[in-house]
Amino acid sequence: MTNVRLEPIKFSPDFKERVWGGRNLARYGFNLPEGRIGEAWAIADHPNGASRVADGPLAGLTLADLRGRFGAELFGTAYRFRPDGRFPLLIKWLDCEDDLSVQVHPDDRYERLAPGEWGKTEMWYVLDADPGARIVYGLKPGVDRAELERLVAENRVEEALLSTTVRPGDTFYIPAGTVHALCAGVLVAEIQQNSDTTYRLYDYGRLGLDGKPRELHVEDSLNVIRYGESGVYRSAVEVSPARPNEWIRLVASPYFVTDKALVDGECISATSPHSFAILMFCEGEGSLRWNGGERQVRPGECYLLPASLGEYTLAGRLTVLRSGLPPA
Repeated sequence: MTNVRLEPIKFSPDFKERVWGGRNLARYGFNLPEGRIGEAWAIADHPNGASRVADGPLAGLTLADLRGRFGAELFGTAYRFRPDGRFPLLIKWLDCEDDLSVQVHPDDRYERLAPGEWGKTEMWYVLDADPGARIVYGLKPGVDRAELERLVAENRVEEALLSTTVRPGDTFYIPAGTVHALCAGVLVAEIQQNSDTTYRLYDYGRLGLDGKPRELHVEDSLNVIRYGESGVYRSAVEVSPARPNEWIRLVASPYFVTDKALVDGECISATSPHSFAILMFCEGEGSLRWNGGERQVRPGECYLLPASLGEYTLAGRLTVLRSGLPPA
């Protein structure tokens, strides 16, 4: 195993049933388990879920296994910024058949985080959306903690929320502390810190999969919300880049950077010793080529490109997201 030559690694996702999920992820060729599948954890290294290498000589191994065997050769010199050594990002596909709870995530400094857990800054890239589909994205101007606490007590939280319609190709950056909710009728690619901490502020009085009211986390939510300017923005990037086969920056955060390319023909890129690269294939057909290998790729697939890989080529007609760690 130690003589394995590192190449792009494809993962099998870990599926999560959610009360708001559906069956739409099957369109990506996933063999879904029974139930309302809301999340596919495509690249995951968390106590609550781990993806595994799908094929090849490393088949069945987790990111934790790979970390112990390959270290910086695979993950890059920057991955050690987590003291626990866990992979720094969590990559998901989401199917929102129903509204998600109105929620907020803490940052890394919140004193009530569970042991070993981190904050959660994330981004969404909208893959598909029903006509008129919406998301909740922040609080209305002037809503402070006292006003929001009053609305919670009066079961009128929705009066405080900003929402916007979405369309395929939209990008949203959600820093920790931002009130948000995906709503019914959207499919989303999500890139986030490696965290599974969500505080529910409001959940429409809904019952969970067990038939019981879902837990709310009102006090924690009120504590971590960034009232006023929370740094949210709707990306100004157009649905299509101006020129094919060039990467455009969608999000640059302290935790990850994400770019998008529309491949039409060939797009040549390279990894850096600083960081791995994660490719999420969103649309189209084509191939991923590198020195010594080639894979046919399709929507719904994720590949982890080793930091040591060097040059690679995307060919065909593809919409691709690429994520990695920010420059030092």
